Amino acid sequence: MAEANARPENRPAQNSQIKNDPTTDHSPGPATNETTQDKAAPPTREKAAQDSAAPDKQAAQEQQDNVAQEKAAPPAPDETTKPASTRPTQATTGTAKRDNKNHEPARLEVRNVSKSFGAVAAVQGVSFPLHPGEAHALVGENGAGKSTIVKMLAGVHRPDTGTLRVDGSDVDFSGPADAKAAGIAVIYQEPTLFPDLSVAENIAMGNQPLTRLRQIDRKQMHANAERLFRRLGVPLDPTRPARGLSIADQQLVEIAKALSAEARVLIMDEPTAALSAVEVERLFAVVRSLRDEGAAIMFISHRFEEITALCQRVTIMRDGRHVATEMVADLSVDDMIRRMVGRDLSALFPKQEVEPGEVVLEVEGLSREGVFRDISFSVRAGEIVALAGLVGAGRSEVMQAVFGVDPYDSGTVKVHGRRLKRNEPRAAMAAGMALVPEDRRQQGLVMDLSIERNVTLPRARKLARLGLLFGGTEREAAETWTRRLQTKLGRLSDAVGTLSGGNQQKVVLAKWLATGPKLLIVDEPTRGIDVGTKAEVHRLMSSLAADGLAVVMVSSELPEVLGMADRIIVLREGRVTAELTRGEATEESVMYAAMGQEVAV
Repeated sequence: MAEANARPENRPAQNSQIKNDPTTDHSPGPATNETTQDKAAPPTREKAAQDSAAPDKQAAQEQQDNVAQEKAAPPAPDETTKPASTRPTQATTGTAKRDNKNHEPARLEVRNVSKSFGAVAAVQGVSFPLHPGEAHALVGENGAGKSTIVKMLAGVHRPDTGTLRVDGSDVDFSGPADAKAAGIAVIYQEPTLFPDLSVAENIAMGNQPLTRLRQIDRKQMHANAERLFRRLGVPLDPTRPARGLSIADQQLVEIAKALSAEARVLIMDEPTAALSAVEVERLFAVVRSLRDEGAAIMFISHRFEEITALCQRVTIMRDGRHVATEMVADLSVDDMIRRMVGRDLSALFPKQEVEPGEVVLEVEGLSREGVFRDISFSVRAGEIVALAGLVGAGRSEVMQAVFGVDPYDSGTVKVHGRRLKRNEPRAAMAAGMALVPEDRRQQGLVMDLSIERNVTLPRARKLARLGLLFGGTEREAAETWTRRLQTKLGRLSDAVGTLSGGNQQKVVLAKWLATGPKLLIVDEPTRGIDVGTKAEVHRLMSSLAADGLAVVMVSSELPEVLGMADRIIVLREGRVTAELTRGEATEESVMYAAMGQEVAV
């Protein structure tokens, strides 16, 4: 970050610690003298005596008596008689740094901003600052207005009322290029890569290096991409096409794209939703380095452990309104949840105990070269079976093959004892299967079509009369399930792309549940949705299973797997490594199996 590197913060660690001292933001004269002293070694007893003998320094010290107690540097000898609570220790240095951000000018400010789409007020009078050198979490249920805030900061939408300020000046973004020029980069919740371009071309889009003849310098472009991937610690090939990349790899490319812009404000909208724990920690290391260089970070996540690990401040929204902006250290997770949803969540995993019925799905010896091998399991009516494992274990690929989306080389798939044809999704649907895919935007929805059209797509032929599909019929069919799933929307005729991520997920669920399936396959059912909506989805799954539906759930969230599954099938590198009952499964046993290790006794 060229601009950030020129900032005074980027000095040796000792000087950086003094800059984070709250006293340096209030009193330019005396504070400057103290800062100069602190650049050297901590004051000695002889030095303190010399300073106290100098009249001008004594006067300056007297002016600073009240704030000197809070200095992060080690106390001078004459301060040792002060109460211990007023002398920060090494453990409280991080808190002092966070408090300091209250007094620094905001890098970006949202001031009383409102935005409506038709009759739906997405954001109403929201205000909060983003300070340099700080990670700021933005949390709220899906539909709370977070995505709308992000799109206004990115220049996609203009506020109806209110103002945005960057480095103290009002800005009016007419498009994303204006936001980018202002130093704002966004990593969206869903990847937005050009599938037919290479990874390096995606990263350099709009900022390609040129030769002297004004042609694209592909050698330099690839070198730049390789440098970014080395910084992220990932072995991606810059020359490969973006098409076919996993969600995790697409997210990493998006992160590299944002880093290449050397932005001073980095907005991260659910960047870790499809990343493994190792990849998340690697990303956080990069984000922390950018934060320490002076970048302002806005981090949107529904994973509270990530918020507490990375962020210093949090802004909470509910129903499009600002609820609170607080220091993360001052709030518990329960506090944040209560403010987000306006109620206590007593049961995030409301699993009902159900006696399993007859076998609905039988998978025997399913294999596909290089992807998965010899996969066998069954699912009974009223049972929730989870496929667990690390990213890349082959869970999604197995279920796509079961549904007929992807081919397989050998093995059989049976529903109620009847063998299904390979690679025939229509046969799977006719047999009573439904698949809610992991990537809802690319595989689950047609983003430009209306909500009602998306909900009725699998049943279009059944709903048509004389080959024609009437709007009233579509609307009536869609309304039943969108109401049951409590989907927040304006009109059913609105494009599904206008909905928040959680409500889009509900539309995908509505689309398949409306077909009356006997077997429901849900791939990452709560990826990228808030804690309140997660509880609703879990409650729905439990209710459906209690009604006799067989459910297969693919999930990377271990608490969800343990909380909702009757049985757990653990995969590693395309093979089944364990099958655990609800009573046998623990975090340790699942993770040991996912990593190919024997459970410790």
